[in-house]
Amino acid sequence: MEKILVVDDDQTMRLVITEALKKRGYELEEAGSAEEALDKIKATPFALIVMDVRLPKMSGIEAVSRVKEIDPQAVVIVVTAYGAKEIAMDAIKNGAYDYFTKPFRLEEMGMVIKRALEKRSLQNEINTLREIIKKQREFKGIIGQSEGIKDVLELVTRVAPLDSTVLITGESGTGKELIANAVHQRSKRSDGPFIKVNCATIPEGLLESELFGHEKGAFTGAHVQRPGKFELAHKGTIFLDETGDMSPATQSKLLRFLEQKELERVGGTRTMKVDVRVITATNQDLSLAMKEKRFREDLYFRLNVFPIELPPLRERREDIPFLVDHFIEETNLKLGTCINGLSKDAMELLLGYQ
Repeated sequence: MEKILVVDDDQTMRLVITEALKKRGYELEEAGSAEEALDKIKATPFALIVMDVRLPKMSGIEAVSRVKEIDPQAVVIVVTAYGAKEIAMDAIKNGAYDYFTKPFRLEEMGMVIKRALEKRSLQNEINTLREIIKKQREFKGIIGQSEGIKDVLELVTRVAPLDSTVLITGESGTGKELIANAVHQRSKRSDGPFIKVNCATIPEGLLESELFGHEKGAFTGAHVQRPGKFELAHKGTIFLDETGDMSPATQSKLLRFLEQKELERVGGTRTMKVDVRVITATNQDLSLAMKEKRFREDLYFRLNVFPIELPPLRERREDIPFLVDHFIEETNLKLGTCINGLSKDAMELLLGYQ
């Protein structure tokens, strides 16, 4: 049942309005002043507020502004004296939805309130859909309702606006790139580029050039000047996957960039400032790599400012049915099939797989 607050210092007028609206199935509360109304609104959300313009101490026009500060989605209808249209228009400028002029017909008020509540309901549905779409975009491809996934997404939500360096760890296939993309999409850099580099797939001799660029003639085959991935990621995010596979020379250059936020192209002498957020990932045990002198300790601490560890699917089996539904829907769209689901035996087989 939708709750309406009637605000008027005239007790008789409050009674007339509340009794008329109760007959229409609404739940009603009353307030004799703007101050009392604001206290009630702070304590309880109201679907709609009917407010007289002329109130003791604080006017209805000022009260409308205060109501919208407390609840921006609040629907306020003001009631004013005959011939005071300018006052009513001031209230609408302050955020009121509509107005009535005394004397008014209760039937007419009932219709306006009904339309206002329908509009509010529609707007709430639109806002909900927008949030769903926004969340789907920000968490694209991340499927699951397990505590493990919820914990990871909570970490993503916390770190995304901070611009801190993030180190994502987890076994192959746990979704490190998806999490890196989610951090970027929820950050203030979401309109900027998201550049991905898999350090394990680029030959050791070319990785430094790939990341930091090179000047013409810097090495055999460098026929033209070429910007690196860090330059291309300016004002955005660079995601370095499999950082544990970096050579010592590249690690050193990455450390310098993290410390100074500047770089030099291979074969170049000009230092460039680049504004880039760095997110890295690895499936290796970097603690072991540091003990074996394969990974720089100072670089590790620069990368591990905000760690996110991804759980493997075997530790969050309750997400398997959600993944099954996702892939079936994806397959139906791609192939035009009409698969409705899996048999009980097939699902049990997936849930029991090691």
